[in-house]
Amino acid sequence: MTSTLLPPPPKQFNLAHWCLAENVRLRGDKTAMILAHLDGAGFADERWSFREFEDCILRMAAGLKATGNLQRGDRVMLRLENGIDYCLLFFACLAAGYVPLPSSSQLTAEEAAFLLSDSGARAIAMADGLALDEVPGGVQILTPSMVHDLRTHTDRGDYANTAANDPAFLIYTSGTTGRPKGVQHAHRTGWGRQPMYDGWINHNDRDVMLHAGRFNWTYTLGVGLFDPWARGATAVLFNGEADKSIWPRMIEAYGATLFAAVPGVYRQMMKYNDLADFDLSSLRHALVSGEALPPALRDQWRSETGLEMYEALGMSEFSTYVSSSPRVPVRVGSPGRPQVGRRIAVLSRDVADGNDPLPVDEIGMLAVHRGEAGLMLGYWNRPEEDALVYRGDWFCGGDLAAIDADGYLWYHGRNDDLMNAMGYRVSPLEVEHAMSAHPDIGEIAVTEVRISDQVSIICAFVVPKDADQADANSILNFAHEHLAKYKCPREVIFIDALPRTANGKVRRKSLPDFHGASR
Repeated sequence: MTSTLLPPPPKQFNLAHWCLAENVRLRGDKTAMILAHLDGAGFADERWSFREFEDCILRMAAGLKATGNLQRGDRVMLRLENGIDYCLLFFACLAAGYVPLPSSSQLTAEEAAFLLSDSGARAIAMADGLALDEVPGGVQILTPSMVHDLRTHTDRGDYANTAANDPAFLIYTSGTTGRPKGVQHAHRTGWGRQPMYDGWINHNDRDVMLHAGRFNWTYTLGVGLFDPWARGATAVLFNGEADKSIWPRMIEAYGATLFAAVPGVYRQMMKYNDLADFDLSSLRHALVSGEALPPALRDQWRSETGLEMYEALGMSEFSTYVSSSPRVPVRVGSPGRPQVGRRIAVLSRDVADGNDPLPVDEIGMLAVHRGEAGLMLGYWNRPEEDALVYRGDWFCGGDLAAIDADGYLWYHGRNDDLMNAMGYRVSPLEVEHAMSAHPDIGEIAVTEVRISDQVSIICAFVVPKDADQADANSILNFAHEHLAKYKCPREVIFIDALPRTANGKVRRKSLPDFHGASR
């Protein structure tokens, strides 16, 4: 299914300017963002108007430039706790023409060191508790106090005159090679997000958007900040350890009209709370993305709230491009239709069959057109990865799908083995690479295992060197020492041998059979 692409962005385009400048002109004193945390039985928060936020990031941008250590396009790695300075510095880098690299505070020092080295970052903003064992020479270290002091820099800068195609930010996502790969986005990504505004979010300048993610995640930066600000809405985020009732309490306390999260957050909300105990009358509808939405979860949400839940399908390389919305009726089992302004196709899985879209209802590789403004610039220093995903005029991200006669997309999983943990794409090879160093592991294979209709977990299937000495807790503890929490297996299953194909490759799809047999 194809359609007319969104018109191209202006040649000169800065993502931070796109998010803030027009809001300052039209509604400068309006609250742009509320960052809340728990304070006893209630909430305390920081509130920033559009004018205050812009003034702060432009002072920070000028302060970064004044250090004399950064040139236009240099990468700046963010290894900070999930506070306001994380958000401010991210936008300050965009405004100045530097390239922020947001990273999770859950990363181990080993994982963070890889990102710093692979990205060639020239500076790193680093919290004391998240230090690295060693920072390479020539890399500027910005301590939390230095970042905070940038807010009050004497001079206020201006937005860099970046081109729409200039690098804006760099994110890392799990790849098929066992190491995370950098996805480089351009400033034009802000412009390219517009089709989702009517095609999924359906918001305006009166809305209050509550997002359940943290600042290091592009789902949060995009849907939680870029998108509400593109239409003058207020963004609300949470900073702290969330308890089981935090999200319905926040909807009630801040009058959220839109709530965005991964399916797992909604599942936990309804498992541990009676939503009838909260005033959710401000909420217009819920937004869900990051992993497939089980129909039973949507049904439960509708039953308990009387509200609709709109799903979107997206990817790290592009953002969302297929969705349902008040304008696109929900069809159970489908994430929706391609958004107006997107050019989408389903191609044959066999490259030799060419790049013409397949007929209706045929399963193939889901592809987006290379002319999409929101599509990444490419993988950072990975030309071999780029060669794998581009086919003529199309980008294939690895998803399998079919499109029916009414234009609805039906998702059929991934063409590779990438796992999905709480919305994060996780490579089994990366997990296996880290865990295989455990002295008791002979062989290991990792995959995602569905344990109920709505829940799946990452499991490690291990052939131990000595079955009598096999210790699952030791292996799980080792994983937590070398991998971010969301990448760690929840269970270790000991087996006699890994299932393999005739040519010796691990048959991952057979691994879940061992999980069931172990019970």
